Amino acid sequence: MKVEVEWNQMIMKQKMAPPKTRIGLAGLAVMGQNLALNIAEKGFPISVYNRTTSKVDETVERAKQEGNLPVYGYHDPESFVQSIQKPRVIIMLVKAGAPVDQTIKTLSGYLEKGDCIIDGGNEWYENTERREKAMAELGLLYLGMGVSGGEEGARNGPSLMPGGSFEAYKYIEDILLKVAAQVPDSGPCVTYVGKGGSGNFVKMIHNGIEYGDMQLIAEAYDVLKSVGKLSNEELQNVFAEWNRGELLSFLIEITADIFGIKDDKGDGYLVDKVLDKTGMKGTGKWTVQQAAELSVATPTIEASLDARFLSGLKEERVEAAKVFKSGGFGDILSDQPVDKQKLIDDVRKALYAAKICSYAQGMNLIRAKSIEKGWDLKLGELARIWKGGCIIRAIFLDRIKKAYDRNANLANLLVDPEFAKEIIDRQSAWRRVVCLAINSGISTPGMSASLAYFDSYRRERLPANLVQAQRDYFGAHTYERTDIEGSFHTEWFKLAKQSRS
Repeated sequence: MKVEVEWNQMIMKQKMAPPKTRIGLAGLAVMGQNLALNIAEKGFPISVYNRTTSKVDETVERAKQEGNLPVYGYHDPESFVQSIQKPRVIIMLVKAGAPVDQTIKTLSGYLEKGDCIIDGGNEWYENTERREKAMAELGLLYLGMGVSGGEEGARNGPSLMPGGSFEAYKYIEDILLKVAAQVPDSGPCVTYVGKGGSGNFVKMIHNGIEYGDMQLIAEAYDVLKSVGKLSNEELQNVFAEWNRGELLSFLIEITADIFGIKDDKGDGYLVDKVLDKTGMKGTGKWTVQQAAELSVATPTIEASLDARFLSGLKEERVEAAKVFKSGGFGDILSDQPVDKQKLIDDVRKALYAAKICSYAQGMNLIRAKSIEKGWDLKLGELARIWKGGCIIRAIFLDRIKKAYDRNANLANLLVDPEFAKEIIDRQSAWRRVVCLAINSGISTPGMSASLAYFDSYRRERLPANLVQAQRDYFGAHTYERTDIEGSFHTEWFKLAKQSRS
């Protein structure tokens, strides 16, 4: 009788237990919650876990409210892992660094050979490569996957950049193809990026390009507002109009939206009450550090990072403004009347041309790292998966994809025939905007850096000959000549001394 009761209890438990899920997700902050709901909505039952159990309950409740989605919550790691069908696939969305290692340690104790862990955070690519090797020793597979699109993208379709074990990618490819943003003319915004930490590296550079893009837009705003005296209503109309043309993009779209939001805590527009102090999480800094390591010029991205550093010196800038105001420096140095429509047109052209330079720099950095690591990354394919879902999504990316389709070995986007023509057509307006800003005392570090990059790249001869001569003078670093093969050193000091005597 006792055996029969125990048997019946076991049968009841099996009936009550939820079915094995297709995938698991650990880490239920904003991105984790939304990605879990996206996966479930696409028809894949998902188990979720978070160290703070209230987040688990919150996610399960959201799943019920948003259509009884197949999301199953677990409060302990063992039951979470055991609830997933084999071979198990678990996505982690936790803070980069030590929390990732801690989560891996917690989960791997319950995983079996052939199971797979995917890190969907903004992780340093070398950490991903270290973890992939460590997991391989345990018989586990590992992917580092860049996820772009923020809260809205995670919920409705992000751009996904998985790199690492190709076998692991195949485990989850069917899910990623449905979960990623869908672009009608080019398909899901996901691709197997490449080996090792390539997925995380590509996401890092994506963020660096994003820094540049945002800074250029901010400079366009500053010139139009400070010199052109455009109101927020006019700015909203201008950016909305730009978003119907060559600048059509997520960042231009949200910029137009921002100018239309009234302050709910006072009079006027909210954008004017936001403190002029920009935060950052580190991917922009990593991008610039990698550019220096690889000797790749990324002045637009670097200028955007410096602009954030300077914005952080709010108290110092307030005091500096007082010092220089007494010397005759107001906010605007020139208050000459301007033709608003002409200025708007010039700024649009300058923004587009500078944007080309920012993307060119990012793509060159990806190519340099791909060569160094042997990743064989396809730049055109990366442009394709950035066309939807991600923060830098733009119609402009279709042109970048086509440029690399025409020539996979393109040295620089600037010399693609179509982009070259577009820059030539816009460079006069670009120069006018930068000159106007300089004469008005308005800083445009991104636009100026982009223009300097273009002018340096297009010139056959630069003044670098003098710099190399100086290096040879004080450090005997040698130099090459334009007319004779080989390496040369000149006793400049002796010759100069003789010429003076």
